[in-house]
Amino acid sequence: MRETFEQAVLLVALTEDGRLCVSELGGVDWVCALTSVEEFARYMTARGVQPEREYRFHTILGRQIVDDFTAQCVRPTGVAVDIGGAAPMAFPPELSVRSGVG
Repeated sequence: MRETFEQAVLLVALTEDGRLCVSELGGVDWVCALTSVEEFARYMTARGVQPEREYRFHTILGRQIVDDFTAQCVRPTGVAVDIGGAAPMAFPPELSVRSGVG
């Protein structure tokens, strides 16, 4: 499933200043990626879009989200795909485990 995600062309909402839109949940940042324009519309509707406003998105490979974006984030950042759809998937951030000193 990870390989399919990395090769998939996904849509990601952009902030007003052109950055990828990120949501925080439980101390983890999440990039919400969508597999189609219909999924994007469903996601934006759930977020309470304003009909008169234009909402932009960026088309990007799943691999690029992980390699070019989440790897550079200060906080742990994962990717949620089609989070409001019929088959949502989540790819949590890779966390390094530190050995306890004692």
